[in-house]
Amino acid sequence: MFAVHLLAFHFTKLKEDQITKVDRFLHQLRLSDDVLQDVAARFQAEMLKGLARDTNPTAAVKMLPSFVRSLPDGSEKGEFLAVDLGGSQLRAHQVRVSDDGKQSSQLESKFYPTPKEVTQGNGAELFDYIADCLSDFMDTRNLKQKKLPLGFTFSFPCKQTKLDEGVLLEWTKHFRVRGVQGTDVVSSLHRALQKHQDIDVDVLALVNDTVGTMMTCGYDDPRCEVGLIIGTGTNACYMEEMRHISLVEGDEGRMCINTEWGAFGDDGALDDLRTEFDRELDLGSLNPGKQLFEKMISSLYLGELVRLILLKMTKEGLLFNGKVSAALLTKGKIEMKHVSAMEKYKEGLSNTREILTELKLFPSEEDCVAVQHVCTIVSFRSANLCAAALAAILTRLRDNKKLLRMRTTVGIDGGLYKTHPSPKCLWGETPHTQAAKSLEYGLKREAQGQATVKMLPTYVCGMPDGTEKGKFLALDLGGTNFRVLLVKIKSGRRRSVQMYNKIFAIPLEIMQGTGEELFDHIVQCIADFLDYMGIKGARLPLGFTFSFPCRQTSIDKGTLVGWTKGFKATDCEGEDVVDMLREAIRRRNEFDLDIVAVVNDTVGTMMTCGYEDPNCEIGLIAGTVVANVCRMKEHKQIEHEFLYEKMTSGMYLGEIVREILIDLTKQGLLFRGHISESLRKRGIFETKFLSQIESTCEDSIIVKEVCAAVSTRAARLCGAGLAAVVEKRRQNRGVERLQITVGVDGTLYKLHPHFSRILQETVKELAPQCDVTFMLSEDGSGKGAALITAVAKRLHNVGQK
Repeated sequence: MFAVHLLAFHFTKLKEDQITKVDRFLHQLRLSDDVLQDVAARFQAEMLKGLARDTNPTAAVKMLPSFVRSLPDGSEKGEFLAVDLGGSQLRAHQVRVSDDGKQSSQLESKFYPTPKEVTQGNGAELFDYIADCLSDFMDTRNLKQKKLPLGFTFSFPCKQTKLDEGVLLEWTKHFRVRGVQGTDVVSSLHRALQKHQDIDVDVLALVNDTVGTMMTCGYDDPRCEVGLIIGTGTNACYMEEMRHISLVEGDEGRMCINTEWGAFGDDGALDDLRTEFDRELDLGSLNPGKQLFEKMISSLYLGELVRLILLKMTKEGLLFNGKVSAALLTKGKIEMKHVSAMEKYKEGLSNTREILTELKLFPSEEDCVAVQHVCTIVSFRSANLCAAALAAILTRLRDNKKLLRMRTTVGIDGGLYKTHPSPKCLWGETPHTQAAKSLEYGLKREAQGQATVKMLPTYVCGMPDGTEKGKFLALDLGGTNFRVLLVKIKSGRRRSVQMYNKIFAIPLEIMQGTGEELFDHIVQCIADFLDYMGIKGARLPLGFTFSFPCRQTSIDKGTLVGWTKGFKATDCEGEDVVDMLREAIRRRNEFDLDIVAVVNDTVGTMMTCGYEDPNCEIGLIAGTVVANVCRMKEHKQIEHEFLYEKMTSGMYLGEIVREILIDLTKQGLLFRGHISESLRKRGIFETKFLSQIESTCEDSIIVKEVCAAVSTRAARLCGAGLAAVVEKRRQNRGVERLQITVGVDGTLYKLHPHFSRILQETVKELAPQCDVTFMLSEDGSGKGAALITAVAKRLHNVGQK
């Protein structure tokens, strides 16, 4: 979301007049939080009307019972067919659900077009076409010799009295087939299938696409209780308590309700929010006065809505010098694919120029900016309205369960949700929830190859308990300098940690040479330190802080996944770094060391703070080089390296600022349009160079705003990831509130004037049930490595006893 804010700020400065002009013209489409909360409250009221037997006949939101009473429990097995009608294509599926004890399924599909003569013809032709497509699919899959059960996904409002029967109430979207409304669509399909003597299919279930989406996601996640479609049309379903559904008999258990929310507002409930453009679009549709909520949200209508807005703006002289083309006057000339293309981040403006030129509108640069902003406003309203109605459903689920807070999953499908370029947080998925999903995915064994957040086990299985003592060596490799430390740990009443260290440089030719050269250099540094401390003859236990992604199979074995931070030494990736260090020590043949542990700096940070505070279970690095976090999970240490490091760590923030300043200067909005040689140099933007840029007072204000936007985004994103981690820890413990300490290190956190405050506020906002204490770490890479080594030795000795 903060990337969106940054982008909005950037374009506002570039074309403020155009953006302001569009905002003023479309002020009715920009909905405040208060308005959206009111929309959610109105939808809740409509849900109650639809659920009640007395008010259902006049309710706009029909809340149709689906007769689906439960979600998959993993015991399902067999081979099934499915036919899906409702969007721009007809889909036939073969589904195999495993019966080998593993919960898995396989899907084979084929897509068929739905031409206008089918979607707007007569009923017999429609169902014959569906049967023909199914027959063709079974033929291509060699299934005609089998008798198979079929599920019929029919994405239109139907009144069901049982699972395999449904009477069509009315057509929606672009369908207008004669002779079907008021009839049982399952019977019509069955009659069409009987004409094919070579296939034997039993239609067992009629389902709405939202219900199918919920069941599909529910197969993988038992918390899924809501299904949502945002595509050609839009709709949602959820699991409702039977005692609240007076339309069907019984009050035990639950049943899935197909809300048919596309009709929300058909009774006038949204008239105050509908604009002149909504009304004009509705009048020109196939079903005037129907599906009014859907016409404000779904991809079938958003392109036409944009066309109507552009047409009026042009007629009023606000676009294209007031010149209207024949294409702009033609209904359907702007489709959702055009809107999405125009909203893309990098190529959006060039796409906008190309699309408008194809419409014979010959736009100026200002026209392109304005049209792109029109598309953004239309899409934002769509997402906001959809989120408001979904919030109402989620609130009802929570109230039904009588919970203060609820964890649930929403299964989502639809081309608009999947392919639209706007960030998913507009549709209700925040960086916090995205991070939480990434954590869950990264913990799965089968997902390790595809997961972006790797969740690497470190085999650190305990925290310091105060009994650790002795002398330990620690190595710290992670930047342009390399440290060797001697750490003396005392236990008992005079518990303390004393450290002695020496810093060695790692030349660029070593960082980017061969692996053998790098580890020989490391061993040379160790030898110098041992000589310096006079302990060359002692075989001390050693902890190796290696601040690069490693896949560990034990605490003293770590395979390098990939270099970061400028290191490119060859023949290292895919190799065990501990073995490489041991081999280098053997090559030198001057001393021997007991390499006990290889650790990441985040783990060292956590252990250092854990030595002082037993509540510390999380380590966080927010520094010049890296933004990373680790946490304790089920007695096994897990760490992961965020791929959004380049959006959050100090090494990259200055470069982001430099790129933005160059872009603003090219547009003539900074430094009188002159880009200095210093600003052209990659990596040069630091505070000390700012004075070299000839600037006015106004320029300084803009530069400050850019810096603030970039650093705020970094802190908020880092906080969102950390919030997901602490919330996961709370859930693991099964407690209502969690008190936990986070050990923190890194120059960005320590030295930036606002980063730590914004990060802490974000964690508090996104994880309100967690009371988080932030504790600055004291040399996690050195002291922490030694403590991990000490704990590992203690646990090893306990195991031997």
